[in-house]
Amino acid sequence: MPTTTKIRPRALVRASGGPRYAAALAVDALGTGLLRPFLLLYGVTVLSLSAPATGIAMTAGIVAGLLCMPAVGRWLDRGARSTVVAASMLVRVAGVALLLATPAGHVWLFATAALLLGIGNQAWPAAHAALVATVAHGRERDAALAGGRALRNAGMGVGALIATACLAGGSTALQALAAVTGLAYLAAAALAWSVHLHARPAAAPAEADGPVPRMRTLLAANVVYVFCLNVPEIALPLVLVTQLHASPVWSAGIFVANTVLVVTLQVPVTVLLSRYSRRTVLALGGVVLAASYLGFLAATSPGHGWGAPAVAAVSVLCTIGEIIYAGSATALVTALAPAHALGRTLARFELSTGFGLAVSPAVITALAPHGPTALWGSLAAATLLSAGAVAT
Repeated sequence: MPTTTKIRPRALVRASGGPRYAAALAVDALGTGLLRPFLLLYGVTVLSLSAPATGIAMTAGIVAGLLCMPAVGRWLDRGARSTVVAASMLVRVAGVALLLATPAGHVWLFATAALLLGIGNQAWPAAHAALVATVAHGRERDAALAGGRALRNAGMGVGALIATACLAGGSTALQALAAVTGLAYLAAAALAWSVHLHARPAAAPAEADGPVPRMRTLLAANVVYVFCLNVPEIALPLVLVTQLHASPVWSAGIFVANTVLVVTLQVPVTVLLSRYSRRTVLALGGVVLAASYLGFLAATSPGHGWGAPAVAAVSVLCTIGEIIYAGSATALVTALAPAHALGRTLARFELSTGFGLAVSPAVITALAPHGPTALWGSLAAATLLSAGAVAT
């Protein structure tokens, strides 16, 4: 039976890439929190673009960003680590600079800026996971990946709070936030690059170009699992406001609670479950998520009489499922990937994650008008099927 990893803060920082790299993650996350939630608002308010045009440009940027993942994977498999992380941050610096230089009404320049931001956002997770997998091994690596996620959520949460407080300043405040974001990305890139981490190629050139594990079942299951990340941001606000006619304060409270729980529990839960196999834990995460979806179904069905408080209570269970999933999925992929194909394997995994995040808003908003059973019943069934596929 695997041994359980203990939480040692200094060892966790070292396994995550060291103090400078941890600082880079914190600064990068803070900058992301300042701008990312308000990019649509920037296009509409500052650049005077229509909401549909802004949304389409942002979606196109995310999808185009996914197309760069195979190249990122090959770059990582040649041994690059901190350089790729820094590059993902510098690409976003260029995106913010173009955003600030875009005149009002120029949707194509905004779309190009969104593309650069999308490339950086899509490339970062795989590059970060590859760097941590090079520094740490075994269950220590799992804890380090969990610690990185907790730190990132904390930084993004603080950044979003600062940005929300500044929004009263209108378009001028949004431009200032974008400028600070660009500076944060630049500082984070410098810190990440200063780590100078490069993996020694573990295979001969012929083997380095060898096949990548298919993992079709795991990748397909991940597309379904990743829907949970958009439940607090899209599904619950939609249900609470349009179906339960609850105050938007409930949606904001649930989102804040989700962030706090992830920050405080991601590492302890990942460490606690390290006594079990990663595959078992990932399957368990799917079961917990499916149970939470059934809880939302009960809370939002006509005649339940509970309303928003019941949805808020069930959202805690959903967040626990998200924490279990996030702490085991990437860790399982890095454990399954052969050394010569770590980068390409992580790139494929991030492609499935990005695809799930891209399609989930459309799926959720399409199912929601057909009632709670269509939305939550479908999500529960699909997640249970995915959990079963992972387990077997």
